Amino acid sequence: MRRFFTWEYLAVFIPALALAVAAVWFTLRYVKPAPPDSFVLAAASKGSPYYDLALRFKEEIEKKGVKLEVRESQGSLDNLRLLKDETSDVQAGIVQGGLTNHIDAPTLYSMGRLITEPVWFFYRGDASLSSITELKGKRIMIGPEGSGTAALAKRLLDANGITAENSTLIAMQLPDYVDTFAQGGADAGFLVLGPEARTVQRLLHQDGTKLMSMAQADALIQRYPSLTQVKMRQGVVDFAQNIPPSDTSLVSTKAMLLVRDDLHPALLAILAQAVLKVQSQPTLKPTGESKLFALGPESLADDPEFPMIDDATRVYKSGPTFFQRTLPFWLATLIDRAAILILPMIGVVIPLARIVPLLYNWRMRQRILNWYRELKRIEKNLTHKKASAEFIAQKERDLDKVEEAVWRISVPTHLSADLYTLRDNVEFVRRRIVSLREAAAKGAAQVPSVAAEPARVDEPALETGA
Repeated sequence: MRRFFTWEYLAVFIPALALAVAAVWFTLRYVKPAPPDSFVLAAASKGSPYYDLALRFKEEIEKKGVKLEVRESQGSLDNLRLLKDETSDVQAGIVQGGLTNHIDAPTLYSMGRLITEPVWFFYRGDASLSSITELKGKRIMIGPEGSGTAALAKRLLDANGITAENSTLIAMQLPDYVDTFAQGGADAGFLVLGPEARTVQRLLHQDGTKLMSMAQADALIQRYPSLTQVKMRQGVVDFAQNIPPSDTSLVSTKAMLLVRDDLHPALLAILAQAVLKVQSQPTLKPTGESKLFALGPESLADDPEFPMIDDATRVYKSGPTFFQRTLPFWLATLIDRAAILILPMIGVVIPLARIVPLLYNWRMRQRILNWYRELKRIEKNLTHKKASAEFIAQKERDLDKVEEAVWRISVPTHLSADLYTLRDNVEFVRRRIVSLREAAAKGAAQVPSVAAEPARVDEPALETGA
């Protein structure tokens, strides 16, 4: 019975199989398991701009069959704490710009900037102020304790020499600013909010409350990369009341969407699709007016504080894949993961499937050629005119070993002709030995020739085809 798995075959097949398995194993190391069907995004309190924006993301994501939990928090610093806490289940969060960076939070990556949040310095009094240093010695509201507003306020105030030692810094909820100003409880107030926020609008319209136009805006944005400059043109807030009364320079932060580096790539892709769609929607009010300082999809291109995460960048540049656009989330994910697993099949297994048969054929041809070389060694000196009985007997023993080995060789069908030729040549050499022995027994002077047979065995030119 023919042996299909000879040692020669296994000597070629086993290393090839090991290489294919190694390629698949190496690929699997970089293929994450199937994605979960839900994840958590930290926003802020209900009704805040961050929370409302997160709800828009949630609406788009859940159309794909993935659940997004929008979790309430105390704001940007709380979101940062949750994202940096390895025991927390929060994997994404909206965070005010200017609070931290990738050096302080190396496990966090950006998915782009979402909302423009100007830094508002409101103040009371007869004098017109144009720099933060002029607030020294005054009572300044800096937002709720532990908030992103308070953190940025303290940073900018400290840079201008204003501290709790030389001024009165008041922790205050932002909606309380209006009544505090009206009651004379503060001289200035610092806010980080979008221009559509109700508190900002009330302060802009409040009698006796002024908005500082920052003379050092250019210097601040040069010092702090997270800040940008925005201009409020005269009357843009309220044409009838001419608010603001003149062109006003402000600095602004931009809230960003941060994600942890362990968020599954499939969830990153679906979150990026939702962000891109929401940020690409029109920014017009029902009245046809444009929202002030609204950000479009171009704000998703880069981030000055955190590196952009690659999975999101691919979606922003090229859009979702064909499968992500047309198939349910679970099916598109399955196909994408399968495509990654097929890569080693294409890059390694398929070439191996072509190379292994060629290598096996080469090994079998080499085996036949090796026995030809042994046969030529036996044939050597068979033309001696005088040969001893011991010499002839040794040649016969050597040939018996070759013949036994040759009859055990199993080769593919297309190499059968080469094997049969080898066996014929073994018989040819045997006839020469027999003739030599008979001649020696008769005391012949020379070896008689064998009719129609060549004088020597030559190595054949074996076919090189598979």
